Amino acid sequence: MSFLSLVVKNPFRNKTRSALAIVGISIGIIVIVALGMVTGGLENSTQSTLKAGAAEITVIQTGSNSFGSGGSLNESLAASLLSINGVKDTTGILRATNTSTTVTATTTNSSSSGFGAEGGVSITGIEANKLSLIGIDSVNGTAFTNTSTNQVIMGITIAQSLNKTVGDTINLYGKNFTITGTYETGNFITDAGIMMPLSTLQNLTSNQNKISDVLVKVTDNANVTTVSQSIENAYPNQLSTTTAADQANRINQGLSFINTASWAISLLAIFIGAVGVINTMIMSVYERTREIGVLKAVGWRDRRILGMILGESIVLTLLAFVIGTIVAVVGVELILTLSPSVGGIIKPSFAYDIFLRAFVVAFLVGVIGGLYPAYRASRLSPTEALRYE
Repeated sequence: MSFLSLVVKNPFRNKTRSALAIVGISIGIIVIVALGMVTGGLENSTQSTLKAGAAEITVIQTGSNSFGSGGSLNESLAASLLSINGVKDTTGILRATNTSTTVTATTTNSSSSGFGAEGGVSITGIEANKLSLIGIDSVNGTAFTNTSTNQVIMGITIAQSLNKTVGDTINLYGKNFTITGTYETGNFITDAGIMMPLSTLQNLTSNQNKISDVLVKVTDNANVTTVSQSIENAYPNQLSTTTAADQANRINQGLSFINTASWAISLLAIFIGAVGVINTMIMSVYERTREIGVLKAVGWRDRRILGMILGESIVLTLLAFVIGTIVAVVGVELILTLSPSVGGIIKPSFAYDIFLRAFVVAFLVGVIGGLYPAYRASRLSPTEALRYE
């Protein structure tokens, strides 16, 4: 038997003990990979808020939530903001959530429902010629017209979740709407919503002449912070502003806490996994004391013994890495598939650094956990080992 095959086979002489060690390490790997995939996907999505074509500033009523529903501002405010220096274009939008009506798609082949029951569908009213300000540069199909009362376009994630396509109908607020197109912005919030003419949503929600926010596009070379401050100065105690960069930074700050927790879990996994590996390998060395004595008696050097035990420890942890990674990937995909409302928002990341981090953790656990047992085995006296019972 070659040295390599010996290293690979030896850890599994006691299958139960090895399996328990692998399970313990795999749990840490699962958490590291799963959290990395989710936070990585959200981080990628927040970058889309900085798109060049979209509005850089969102104006809201002071004290209100920028993602809240309902109208709190007068629609005429959008035109008034055009007079402020540095403002290139504006549009008012109305945000609403359809919670009282079950969303269904009716086609000749299939129908689906239930998305509304899981928190409601986010609907935004906006003028058709201002879609670029919300990040929609192109539509698969055609956009609705401002005068239409029964047309909508859908984000790609909600369309996929509900198995919708261009030409299907959807029931909102008890009224059927035709889906004239779908869009994809890369923003997980926008892509999980529905767009319709502003006037239509105002009528459906009894918010005549009311809007939730005003999206502001600044002129070329204008300082976004300066323009934002000018808007607040022009409407003191009435309007508040937030920039796309601010929104992305706030989201990324929240995600950084999750990343920090992921690193803390990585360190905890190294410690707990190392303890488990040390226990497994020490017991293995005790059980194979006579065998190690024979190997040393026939000429094996201390460093070869040390390499064998250390290699066995690394084999255990790398196997745990493979199992943990597979379980994490399958688990995340399964959860997102079974929960359309979550899967429509989160697109997991498969960046190599996520798996590299998990591999490094597993390798370190193998080295740290196997170092002492390997050293102890290499220092055994051949004559004492052969007499060991």
